[in-house]
Amino acid sequence: MRILVVRLRQIGDVVFTTPALSGLRQHFPDAFIAYLVEPAAAPVVARHPAIDELIVAPPRARGLAGVRAEYALIRQLRQRHFDLVLDFHSGPRASLLTWLSGAPRRVGYTVAGRSWMYTTAVHRARDLRPRHSVENQWDLLTALGVPPPDRLRFPVTMPVDPEVARTVDARLASAGVPAAAEGAGEGPGAARLIVMHVSAGNPFRRWPIPAFATVARQLADDDRRHRIIVTSGPSERDAAAQVIDAARAALPADRAVQVLSCGEFSLAELRALLERTSLYIGGDSGPMHVAATSHVPMVSLYGPTLPARSAPWRDARWPAEAVEVEGLPCRPCEQRVCVPGDFRCLTGTPPEAVVAAARRALAQVTRVR
Repeated sequence: MRILVVRLRQIGDVVFTTPALSGLRQHFPDAFIAYLVEPAAAPVVARHPAIDELIVAPPRARGLAGVRAEYALIRQLRQRHFDLVLDFHSGPRASLLTWLSGAPRRVGYTVAGRSWMYTTAVHRARDLRPRHSVENQWDLLTALGVPPPDRLRFPVTMPVDPEVARTVDARLASAGVPAAAEGAGEGPGAARLIVMHVSAGNPFRRWPIPAFATVARQLADDDRRHRIIVTSGPSERDAAAQVIDAARAALPADRAVQVLSCGEFSLAELRALLERTSLYIGGDSGPMHVAATSHVPMVSLYGPTLPARSAPWRDARWPAEAVEVEGLPCRPCEQRVCVPGDFRCLTGTPPEAVVAAARRALAQVTRVR
C-alpha cells in the first residue's frame, strides 16, 4: 500500500500529526508512507522514522509561475500512484491536492463545500472543544480502524539531526557554554541552559517584552549556573534583543553574562539545542510544540488557546507547567478580533506566575533525568 499524508501550513499542527505517523506505521508496517508539507514545517518531519518520502509543496505564488508550480506538484503526486491519502488539513489547497492525487481512497474532514473531495469524510466539530489536537488529528486514523492514541506509545516526535547538533554545540561554545555542560547540569560548576522563546505568529500570543525580561532577570539571579538563551522567530528579532538588553541592564555586571545572545535558531537547531536544555519557556506556538518532542521541562503560556488542546503530548513524567488567565468569558477565541481590545488573556499573565512555574519545573529536573 502507498499512503500519502497531507498537512499544510502551521508548524505546531504538523507536530501534532507525528503521533499519527507512528500509528500509521504500526498499523501498516509494510506501507510506503509519504508526507506532503510546506517548507516552514518540513524540518519537523524530515527525519521521522515512519516516513519513506518527504514532499515539500512550493509556496503559493501568483500568476503563471504559480499555476505551473501547482501543476508540477499535482503531476508529481499522480505519478506516485497513492492508494490512500489522509488530509489532516482539509483547507482549500490541501483538499484539492488530495482529490487531484488520483488516490482511490481519500480521507479528510467534513468541511462545507469540500467534503465531496473525500471518499471518507470524518466529522470535525466547528467549536473550540477542550480536546487535544493530537486526538482531533487521530480521528482520521480511527476511520481506518486504528485504535485510539496513547501518549506513551505515540508521543509527538522530531528526531535530532546529529550534524545540526554539532553545529549548535559550536555556537554554544562560542557563547561561553562548554560542550561538557549537558542538559540538567548536575555538576556544581555546570551550566543549566534555559531557553526562552519570545516570538509568536500573531498578537494574540505575544507576551509583553518587559514581562519576558523580568523572568530572564529573576531566573539569572536565582542561580549562577543558569544561562538564559533568548530565541525568536525572524519577525521578532528586535523583541528578542530588547529582552536581552533589559534583562542584562537589570542584573549586576558580573551576572549580566548569564543572559546570552546566540542569534536565531532554525527549527532543526532549536530541536538540537533542547537536548542540552534544562527548561523551555514560551507561548503556545510552533517552537513550543517542537520543545514538546524532547524531554525538556516546559513552562507554556496560554492566552486565547487552552492547554487541553495543545499541552505537550508526551510522557507525563516530563514536567510541563501551564500558565494561563482563567475565568475570562472570551476565552478561548478564534483569534480574529480581541473583543476587550487589550489581549488580556495573555497580557494579564504576571511574570511572577511564570517564574514560580519555572522554579517548580527546574526543581523536578534531577528527579526525572
